[in-house]
Amino acid sequence: MGTLNDGKKKVTIYSVAHEAGVSLATVSRVINDSSLVKEETRKRVEAAIVKLGYRPNAVAQGLALKKTTTIALVIPDSSFLYMGKIINGLLDVAKIYKYNIALHTTSSSISEMSEIIDNIVKSRADGVIVYNDCLTENEIAILNSFSTPMVYIGHKIKAADACNVFVDYKKALYELTDKYIQEGYKDIVLIQDKKNPMMMDELLEGIDKGFSKHNMKFDGLVEIPENYHNSYDYLNEYFKDNKHQLVITVRDSQAMAVLNACTENGISIPEETDLVCVMDSRYTDMVRPRISSFFIPSYDLGALAMRVMTKMLDTDEIKEKEYQLSYIYKNKASTKI
Repeated sequence: MGTLNDGKKKVTIYSVAHEAGVSLATVSRVINDSSLVKEETRKRVEAAIVKLGYRPNAVAQGLALKKTTTIALVIPDSSFLYMGKIINGLLDVAKIYKYNIALHTTSSSISEMSEIIDNIVKSRADGVIVYNDCLTENEIAILNSFSTPMVYIGHKIKAADACNVFVDYKKALYELTDKYIQEGYKDIVLIQDKKNPMMMDELLEGIDKGFSKHNMKFDGLVEIPENYHNSYDYLNEYFKDNKHQLVITVRDSQAMAVLNACTENGISIPEETDLVCVMDSRYTDMVRPRISSFFIPSYDLGALAMRVMTKMLDTDEIKEKEYQLSYIYKNKASTKI
């Protein structure tokens, strides 16, 4: 049988895994004639090896022989401060199964997700868990092309072979918006968070749905201009000339910026303006008034993501691909409703 390798392009174990639609570990097991591979899967991998003209090296053969399981954790560096409880959940389950964790962060210094993939391959990862609040669609597509068990935390991703552990932020904001509109509130704004584009899309969809239910159109996105280094400087200027019935922010730092900006401009919270922060934290309870927010089960997100990964590693097929966790709205002192 002829091969597609003309000698110009190096064929790697990654190429075989991608062609066969399996993980790197599965290819390595086939190479080492492991009995842990289904016959159908084995034939698919062997066909890919012949088709691509792949010649296994010592590293590829060693993948199946290593005694430890390594899970790659991919986190945008801008989200690292919010990942503490999620990481704790991941690590606690990983310890039970004696998994190793290899941490990879995306930042402005890494221009392409392909560099992350290269690092993951070098770390011989058996699976990948991704916190995906600010990854682009192109970056997600590159990750999805990496044929290994993949779990996304935070936002639901459309990928045939990946699993998702998430909270429905769209539903949360829809319910919040609907409740406020029913109470007569029409002047509702959402403060832009440039660091969380995927979450912003979900929140806007939820608010839009709430307004549409009442035959209204939402046009209350407050965008932070590029020439402002932080949101507080802009918001302090903004609230000199603007006052709203309800202000919604994504993060605690933005909520406190709104609280301070409103106070400095003579706007009383909650007497004149209600304030809600989507992502609850200990800091929303440390300021006065305490800021109403949504409790997100961060530890459980991490623990469940790792548990799902164990299931993906134990079987070639997993029936349940989506795992949705509940949120709890915490009504505190920054809102009247």
